[in-house]
Amino acid sequence: MSPGPLALVADVGGTNVRFAVVEPGGQPKRVVNFKCSEYPDFFAAVDAYVGRLGSRTRPTSAAFAVAGPVLGDRVRLTNSPWTISARAVERRYGFTDVHMINDFSAIALAIPRLRPTDRRKIGGGRSVQHAAIGVIGPGTGLGVSGLVWTGSRYVPLASEGGKVTLPPFDAFETEVVEVIRRQHTHVSAERLLSGAGLALLYRTIVEVKGLSARPLSPQTISSRARAGRCPVCLTTVNTFCAMMGTVAADLGLTLGALGGVFIAGGIVPKFGPLFQRSPFRRRFESKGRFSSYLAAIPTWVITHRNPGLLGLAYLIDTRG
Repeated sequence: MSPGPLALVADVGGTNVRFAVVEPGGQPKRVVNFKCSEYPDFFAAVDAYVGRLGSRTRPTSAAFAVAGPVLGDRVRLTNSPWTISARAVERRYGFTDVHMINDFSAIALAIPRLRPTDRRKIGGGRSVQHAAIGVIGPGTGLGVSGLVWTGSRYVPLASEGGKVTLPPFDAFETEVVEVIRRQHTHVSAERLLSGAGLALLYRTIVEVKGLSARPLSPQTISSRARAGRCPVCLTTVNTFCAMMGTVAADLGLTLGALGGVFIAGGIVPKFGPLFQRSPFRRRFESKGRFSSYLAAIPTWVITHRNPGLLGLAYLIDTRG
């Protein structure tokens, strides 16, 4: 039996763009990751990937997950200068159709298809079948989405929930947020719960504690915290994880996410066992009268390398 028509799928973030091709009913294959900064625009990245496929492996349609609000044909990424037009892509490559959805909507679509080895549970709780599911994840920005059961299938939510105001939980976090507010009138969750946010959080904690230290990259902060070689780095990561717990719990309450809350993105999985030991789950359950409600909601870290591409494969199958 000959393979069905190929579709091009791309998970387009602020830092990386991941490409793959998918056959009907199949899994993403020929996955390639490019740095967005190495290409002047999206077309150049697509050209580079399609050029690798060869003339006998030509996709006939496409689906893209983009890190920004999808409000029409033309999407400007939130944390990237790239702009993507579905119609322009159709014309340039002769595709029969092109779908675009928010990147975290694509990750949400992947959740029911994750294998047990594709996720790591944090804390207790048990999911309720067909209940709403929350999705949140720090990377270049902070993505937020969810899944709602329609009676026959899950549908994803398109959300810009990463831009909500970050609520400080205690006196220390209030002091941290007040320092940042001197530079930014609105301190969103994404301002601190992102790659750049981790570096900003470190600099702010250094200032709050009256210390003298040079700025560090998010990678250095994370590695020093994991190694236990820097108390300020460990405090920074633990504060980051606690704030994640606050925002994830708010999402769980808002959606009634008794199906669970999943954490995606490129940062938390790299924390490794440090995240398991962090204040995340304790903070997630710290909601006064609703602590028992949240204690029943399970939380997982997605460990699948390309959940966005997996979700796009499902989107292509269901939309034909």
